Amino acid sequence: MQLYFIRHGQSANNLLYERTRSGDGRESDPELTEYGRRQVKLLAQFLAAERSAAPAVRDAWPQNIDGYHLTHLYASPMIRAMDTAAPIAQAFGITPQVWPDLHEVGGMWNHHPENGERIGEAGQPRAFFEKRYPQFTLPDSFDDNGWWNKPHESFEESIERAKRVWRRLHTLHGDTAARVAFVSHGMFYNALMAVLLEIPLPPKIWFLINNTAITRIDFEPSEWGDTMRLAYQNRVDFLPPELVT
Repeated sequence: MQLYFIRHGQSANNLLYERTRSGDGRESDPELTEYGRRQVKLLAQFLAAERSAAPAVRDAWPQNIDGYHLTHLYASPMIRAMDTAAPIAQAFGITPQVWPDLHEVGGMWNHHPENGERIGEAGQPRAFFEKRYPQFTLPDSFDDNGWWNKPHESFEESIERAKRVWRRLHTLHGDTAARVAFVSHGMFYNALMAVLLEIPLPPKIWFLINNTAITRIDFEPSEWGDTMRLAYQNRVDFLPPELVT
């Protein structure tokens, strides 16, 4: 199995923080910016581009010089992730699936206007997804009350969620030749890497991942059990410098 972790395109919150270094005025479920939409377009084109390579080169140099050939696409239910996943799914002609556990650390939340406390919000209702994203397969748990409806999630809680994601991924695709893409978020990327690399908490290392960046991790059986191979991380060479955020 090959796993491609893809961070969403630049969101309004990303741009806000880049300009102000503050979360004041953030949105709980921001849209992509104009830059973000341009990033996503280039990402989808790059992933789906036709390539060819001799078999010997293909086996020895895991840089996807023969193409990506994605077989499965799972997305966080947050708008910025789904708007990133949709063009990828269209480019490959595959049906994207919403995987709620791929959401960003914290869940759906915003600051209390008086004391600044992080307060959980409901999230978008099922009808919103059915209207805006009819091409996605939705989980049965989505209803008209919103998909989140929980308190703010801590990073420690996100680690337990990342463990669930890894267990389910392994169950679904672990012993296959699937090429699986996750469209998710920067902080959750670090939670998942902490689980995969068995990094103790609090983590002493933080993995930077730009908007629309790609990380490839291969999982292969070996005489020592399942082996994980990090082929590359935070790949953004398909973006011009002015679009790297």
